[in-house]
Parts: sequence; C-alpha cells; structure tokens
Amino acid sequence: MSYRSFLYFSLAAIAASVSALALCGCEKKVAASPAILPTVTVVPVEQKEIVEWSEFTGRAEPVQSVEVRPRVSGYIQEVRFQSGQIVKKGDVLFVIDPRWHKAEFDRREAEAERSLVLLNNAKREADRTPQLLTNKAISTEEGEARIARYKEARAALLAAEATRDSAKLDLEYTQVRAPIDGRVSRALLTEGNYVNGVAGSATRLTTIVSINPVYIYADMDEDSLLKFNTLASQRRLETNDLGQIPVELQLADEQGFPHRGIIESFDNQLDPNTGSILLRAVFQNDDNRIVPGLFARVRVPLSDRHAAVLIEEGAVGTDQAEKFVLTLTSSNTVAYQAIKLGPAFGGKRIVRSGLQVGDTIVVNGMQRIRPGMTVTPEPREVLTASAKVPTRQP
Repeated sequence: MSYRSFLYFSLAAIAASVSALALCGCEKKVAASPAILPTVTVVPVEQKEIVEWSEFTGRAEPVQSVEVRPRVSGYIQEVRFQSGQIVKKGDVLFVIDPRWHKAEFDRREAEAERSLVLLNNAKREADRTPQLLTNKAISTEEGEARIARYKEARAALLAAEATRDSAKLDLEYTQVRAPIDGRVSRALLTEGNYVNGVAGSATRLTTIVSINPVYIYADMDEDSLLKFNTLASQRRLETNDLGQIPVELQLADEQGFPHRGIIESFDNQLDPNTGSILLRAVFQNDDNRIVPGLFARVRVPLSDRHAAVLIEEGAVGTDQAEKFVLTLTSSNTVAYQAIKLGPAFGGKRIVRSGLQVGDTIVVNGMQRIRPGMTVTPEPREVLTASAKVPTRQP
C-alpha cells in the first residue's frame, strides 16, 4: 500500500468516526429535550343581555329661534347686553329714545280725561231728562238730543281710551325686551342708529336661540326606519316611564354617549333623493354643552333586549371572505371554527352563529399556532363590554 493510499484511508476512517460521534451526540441531545408546546391566551365565550343600537350623524338646533325686531321706530338710545350673553324672557336688550312716544302718550291720556269729563256731563243731563220730560220743562226733541249726546260721549271716551292704550304700548315698546329665554347674539345696530318699527319691514336688531332643551336632527335610512317601526308597533323597544323611546348623543370630543334624550318625532315622509327620513330627538342641556349648530352622533335602539354571544376583536381572523376563531378543545388542541359576526362595540363583536356559551377561544398567540396543534393555555378574565351596541356607522 502506498503512502498516499494509506493517508487517504486514514483520513476517511477518521471522518467516519467523527460523523458517527456527532450523530450519536445529536441523538442523545434530541432524546434528552422534550417538545415545548406554544403558550396561548384563552378566554371563555361571553354571553350578555344587550340592546343593539344604530348610529346616525345629526346636528343640534334650538327649540326656539327668534329674530329680535323693534315695534316702534326711533333712534337707539342704549344697548343693554353683551354678545353671547344668557338672557331671560323680559330682559331689556335695547332702549329706543322714548321722549316722542312719552309726549304722544301724555297727549292721548289728556284726551281720554277730557272725554271722561264730557261723558260725565252728558250722563247727568241724560239722567235728568225723564223728570224734565214729565214736567214738560223740555221738549221731546231736546230729551232725545240729550240721550244722543250721552251715547256719543260714551263712544268718544272708548275711542280716546283705546288711542291712549295704543300710545302706552308704543311707549313700552321703546324698551325692546327678550321674547324668550336663551343666548343672545351680537347687536347688529348700536347706539345712535335709526331703526324702523313698521310691521313687515322692521329692522333686525339681534337674534336669540333657546339653549335648554335642544333638538337633534338626524337622517335615518329606509331600512332602519322599517325595522324601527316594526319593533315599535310590536312594543319590543324599551321605553321610559312616559312611554318615550330613549336615544343617546355623543359630541365630537366625547367618549361614549353621555347625553340621554328621547325621540320626539319623525318627519311625515322620506326624502326620495336620499332615501332617508328626518328624525327629531330632544335632549336636556343643563350644562349648555350642546351648542346649536354642532354635529353629533345619535344612537337609536334597533332591537329588543336579548342574549348575545360576544368575543374580543383580537380573536377574529380572516380567511379570504370568511371570519374564523381558533377554539380550544378538551385535550388542549386548537380547532378552526368559522363564525358569522354582528356589529362591533367597545372591543367586542357580536357573534351571530358559530359559537356558543361554554366554548373557549384563543385571543393571543394565534400567529404561532395552527389548527390541530397542542398548546399550553393561559386563561384570562373576560373583559367587560358595554351593553349598548352600535350596528351602523353611516
């Protein structure tokens, strides 16, 4: 055997021995390390009594809105409010120069006094007329004239008093008062400006809107209206003590729906252009937070109270167009379960079908497992969810 052959043979033997030793070491290592099962977080399926709600976009409007206009003409003498001020019904907002109207009232009152004196004189003459006629102290024509003068004086007094009362109203109207409680806008005219008080062309001085309660107007689509009417006719919607259906409101900067109100009315027909009907709800506004003109979200009940299966959003997977969850079997293996979902709310989803109370689902660690695998489950408490469910986000 040559040296080269001997060297080749020796190296091959050494390599075979090293491979054999390495193989033996690996086999011992594998045998010594048991399989590690992936750990996943699981929760039981929750069932809760809920009412499903639909959400609609609405706008706040005042219950009352008034344009303040004068009832008499003249020059503005005084403005007695600040822009945006809360005013009460009867508060004086503007003062129109009252001097001319005061003089006119005094003149009319004097005329009424004069008419009263003439009436008293005519009455005394009329009262003596029967006796004078009996004594033939006056003629029949004179007696009739006395009675006529009395009636004429009485009518003249009534006319004078009416004219005086009209002048008194004009004098009172020189103080332009708030017709309602509410928030006043800015003064459109200031001191020294002439205002027209003629009906039909009176000058607009400012506006006032009521602030408590407020209306919320929202457009409800046709499908929601039909569902609402069906539930209402069957008396399946929850109501308050007065039989009114409650609604809730959320402003743009609020979490949840903190404002409570009632449905006041629906419009009398659907808008054919939008396929929706106008809903009007009433909300108390004690803290003046709901400002007329604000956009808001209105939540309307569209189901009776019923038991629903709820799961967390994070437990839902998507397999093409199908939604699924991974359930845990009694042997701690993972199973694929197709489900049909309802609306989402507060991190929860309603499950229409596919799950039932008693099932356990995986909510964390889904990326590391696949159906059929055995896992190590770590139970977690069920998160509490709101019982009011928005079913639509127009």
